[in-house]
Amino acid sequence: MSQDPTAVPTAPDGEWSLRPWLLAGLLGVAGLLVHFASDWDYDDVQPWRAALTALVFFGPLAFAFSLDRDRWKEPLVFATLVGAVMAGIAWRVARAEDHYADEGYWFAAAIVSITLALPLFQAGFHKLRLRTSYEATHFHVWTDAICAAGALAFTGLSWLLAYLLSELFRAIGIDFLHELLEWEWFGWLFSGVTFGAALGVLRNQLKIIGTLQSVVMLVFSLIAVPFAVALVIFILAVLVSGLEVLWSATRSPTPLLLSCAAASFVLVNSVVRNGDEEASGNRVLRWAALVLALGILPLSIMAAVSTGTRIGEYGLSPERIWGLVAIIVAVAYGVAYFVAPIRGRMAHWMERVRRANLHLAVGTCVLALLLALPLLDFGAISTRDQLARLQSGKVPVDEFDFTALRWDFGDAGREALARLTKSDDPEIAKIARETQTQELRPYRGYRDTSREERLANIRFEFEDETLREHVRGSVRGNGWQCDKPCVALDLGADEDGRRKVAMVESGIVRNLSFDLGEAVDDSAVGSAAMEAILAAEAVETTPVQTAESQVEIREWTGRRIYIDGKPAGDPFE
Repeated sequence: MSQDPTAVPTAPDGEWSLRPWLLAGLLGVAGLLVHFASDWDYDDVQPWRAALTALVFFGPLAFAFSLDRDRWKEPLVFATLVGAVMAGIAWRVARAEDHYADEGYWFAAAIVSITLALPLFQAGFHKLRLRTSYEATHFHVWTDAICAAGALAFTGLSWLLAYLLSELFRAIGIDFLHELLEWEWFGWLFSGVTFGAALGVLRNQLKIIGTLQSVVMLVFSLIAVPFAVALVIFILAVLVSGLEVLWSATRSPTPLLLSCAAASFVLVNSVVRNGDEEASGNRVLRWAALVLALGILPLSIMAAVSTGTRIGEYGLSPERIWGLVAIIVAVAYGVAYFVAPIRGRMAHWMERVRRANLHLAVGTCVLALLLALPLLDFGAISTRDQLARLQSGKVPVDEFDFTALRWDFGDAGREALARLTKSDDPEIAKIARETQTQELRPYRGYRDTSREERLANIRFEFEDETLREHVRGSVRGNGWQCDKPCVALDLGADEDGRRKVAMVESGIVRNLSFDLGEAVDDSAVGSAAMEAILAAEAVETTPVQTAESQVEIREWTGRRIYIDGKPAGDPFE
């Protein structure tokens, strides 16, 4: 009888004695390659290094999880594809620098995509498509998670033992092992070998791990009962009191609601399991699972309302758009789980949940991959929305978040801010120019309510009104300047003709430079730039400065700044 070429076994056939050795060697070499590929300057990550690091990290890892004794060609192709996709996205993230607003989310979306793709591939989705066995997919999801957790735990334990042995040998004057553990290349090699060996041993015992999976499901299903009761009480309380009670209790209800929806999803599946023959027969657990399945949609809708309210109040931002994506996925699961018991009047609702899981996993995998690709710029989308709110008058000028355009929306936001500096509205143009001078991002949610106080803190030691206005513009645009009494000193012109000013505050000298060739108005503010922050002396010798302190320039083999007769900062000539 010929074997079905599309058949994919639920678990590998028997124990493969070479698997631990092969995986230890594979991931050990991969660890070394990661070390040499990732030898970058963390302040300036080179795109080719980021891509190569992702390739040699994710590719071998995917191959290690999918390799079987009689099945290596397809896993090799899959691992190569995973490595190439992650390399491309890592290259894009490294090139993004500050041109985009959400590059970290791209990489996270890609990891979500390949995490979902792995069990689908192991279950044979590339051959069977939507005819893929849910039992096999569910089996691989949980065994992969258990194997990964077990291998990580073993790796951590191995490091602990290696450290203890190194200290033991150091006690008798043998430092070799201690010095070896300090070498970065050895750390990557050791971690790869131990993780690979542990993964190989665990994947040789998938049948036993399948039994362990049943135990884990049983423990989770017991939690479903109190969680379902609490969820019912919560939803009833919200229906009675309204969503305002939730918003008054926490400033970030959306992550909390989505976390509860995710917990409900896990607990439902701990009761539903792979099939009807494995599903819990306990009536209490079944009813708890049903309550949780029905509760995912209300939780997702409340999260959607919460986020929608915040967007209506503050507009779009890249983070809020990614939050909307998470809510869309949660609502999709919520609808599927809510409809499953209704169709057929409760009959076979668990089977419908299982089938929905497979379809939604495929959809989420594809969606996450698309979001990781350079198809959409959430920073540009957010910028257009924010400008529309400003231009329509929906948000007053004094409440508009110019700082977000400067720091949070990438190039699209900064280009929009540059356009606003030429706005016909003088107030918009003024604030936009001041925001352009910000050298550090204020804390999120920070509004500079002390601007006039900070301007009043400035004491000018020169009469040039044009230069004074440039200094005031720098202080207006940077909320951390002149929180305390500060003194502005004219240092003269540099080689390029730019006027240099020393700002002295709390004994610390900050050097600014300005191009006075520009018109004498707020546009001169845009030329202010911090050149350096110079500590006056060692901390213990920094002069104490008060509002009445005498701050002066004295001759001293050049010029430097003195506070109450004591030198501050370095000589500037």
